[in-house]
Parts: sequence; C-alpha cells; structure tokens
Amino acid sequence: MAEWWSIEVFSGDKLSASGWRYAYEDELTEAAITHGALYYEWHDSQYGVIFEVLFPGDAEWEAFRALPAVRAALDGVPDPVNGLIIYRGRGGAAGGTKPRKPKPAPGAAALEMEEPRRRVRLPRRLKYNIEGEGLDELLRHLTAEPGSAEPGPATEPLRIDPDPGEPVWRSIAAYDRPVG
Repeated sequence: MAEWWSIEVFSGDKLSASGWRYAYEDELTEAAITHGALYYEWHDSQYGVIFEVLFPGDAEWEAFRALPAVRAALDGVPDPVNGLIIYRGRGGAAGGTKPRKPKPAPGAAALEMEEPRRRVRLPRRLKYNIEGEGLDELLRHLTAEPGSAEPGPATEPLRIDPDPGEPVWRSIAAYDRPVG
C-alpha cells in the first residue's frame, strides 16, 4: 500500500529553510523519482519547508533514505539539532487521517438577532424648540399647578412642590427653558 513520507526542515539562525530547499531540491526530487516515488510536493511555510513524497511501499522509502545524496541533504539542514523532522504521513496542516464527526444542526438559538436600535438624543435646546400649537400646549402643561386639571395663568411663578407622585423633570424643565 502506498504511503506518504514527509521531510520537514525548519529555518536556522544563519540559513533559511528556503535556501536549503533551493540547494537540494533537484537532488532530492531526482532521487525520489528514480527510486519509485509516485508523487511528490514541496510546500513553503512560515517556519520552513516540507518535502512530501509518496512511495508504493516501505522498501522504496528505505532505499531512497539510504542514498548518499539524500543523506547529504539531510546533513546540510540549517539547524542540525532542532531543524529536521522525518515522519510517515503528509506534513504541515494536512489534517487527521480519519474524517471528523459532523457538527450538530443549529437550534433556534442560532438565529440571527436584530441589532439594537440606537436612541437619538437631541440636545436640550432642541427639545423645547416647538412652534405653533405645540408651544402653547407645552406652556399650558408647564404652568399647570400640581394636582389640578386646569392650567394656571402664565404670569404666575411655577411652584416646586416635592410631590412623590409628580415627576421632578417637569419642574426642572420649566426653569431650564429659554426666555424669549
């Protein structure tokens, strides 16, 4: 049965892995093809290079691995202590050999929710910029005595009565309005 083998080379302090690839790429590729490789690929990654090769069996891989050109290439890696990994299978982010289990179907909680609407706050001076009938209604409302249904005269000063049933903002708004 055909098996993938990977040779992963990491960059070193003085030489990058891509420099090693350009130095030994032709020799490794030729040795793999002449010793029975069915397929090969080179991959560049951010930390080094990966040479993946597919051999029909272990005997072809062992013959390839014992070649002087391959041994010289593996001895010439940029970081001889920590810069070389040889393993069975495809390299890098090839994934697992078994397929993953399917994810469960999303429930009703996965529906997209409507975005919250932002409240538009008007500056204070624009809140009381009312013309026509709206202004008269506002004045009647602001000059009304607390607890009475009928508004009082407009010339009468507004009395602030700390009644817990009456909102405080009504009394404050009467003194904040521009005179004019």
